[in-house]
Amino acid sequence: MTDVLRTLIVDDESLARRGLKLRLAQIEGVEVVAEASNGREALQLMVEFQPDLVLLDIQMPGMSGFDVVAKLQQDQMPMVIFVTAFDQYAIEAFKVQAIDYLLKPIEDELLAKAIARAKQRLHERKEIKDKQSLLELVIGITGKSVTSVTQLLRDHAGVKSYPDKLAIKDGSETTLVAMQDIDWVDAAGDYMCVHALGETHVMRITMKELEAQLDPATFQRVHRSTIVNLARVVKVCSHMNGEFYLALINGSSVKMSRSYKDKVKHFF
Repeated sequence: MTDVLRTLIVDDESLARRGLKLRLAQIEGVEVVAEASNGREALQLMVEFQPDLVLLDIQMPGMSGFDVVAKLQQDQMPMVIFVTAFDQYAIEAFKVQAIDYLLKPIEDELLAKAIARAKQRLHERKEIKDKQSLLELVIGITGKSVTSVTQLLRDHAGVKSYPDKLAIKDGSETTLVAMQDIDWVDAAGDYMCVHALGETHVMRITMKELEAQLDPATFQRVHRSTIVNLARVVKVCSHMNGEFYLALINGSSVKMSRSYKDKVKHFF
């Protein structure tokens, strides 16, 4: 994880702030963006710097650490690690979903563990945010519903790895065909015909078994008995009878069923 943890230190004692800043400087991936000596200043600095993490003292003049948290809007809430000399506030601290509760004098090992938890939480938050941004982008482009696009992204998340070549057995020989060279595949009874670079290779395999070997980001079913390499498609043609055809880069034409049209158009 390469996320930098932007941190605000809040403590009414300057010596305590200085000590924390020096310790945090020894931890990779932590940047202290500001320091505050009281709750009101902390709230102002949170608006200005929008830190990921706040190391927050509890007992401070005028406004306690809990008062500071209570003033924050939920959507503006940074992660909080309470730092205090008193142990009686621990339960209350975790009720407001604090990352950790550290007692002064702070042990280096406990501080490091608390920061590691905060880094992990930051990483998870950014992953969720990135996925949401991608989801919104795809919805905007396709006009599809959240449910259908979420399923589409889940189906093509790239979690599984796929081979670069397809092994086609013919008796005692095995021909290796590069996946990128395959134009389309169609079914012929109990066999599959793999069309690549002007040649047709025949293999005894079911459509379902073959489809499991093909990367869905590149290969898509366009008909009950046809799979096409989307990178080889140059044009989608519609006919007056309501049928659709895909024009391939090699000059071939592949029929596309209307039931698959909506699915395939997302990839062009």
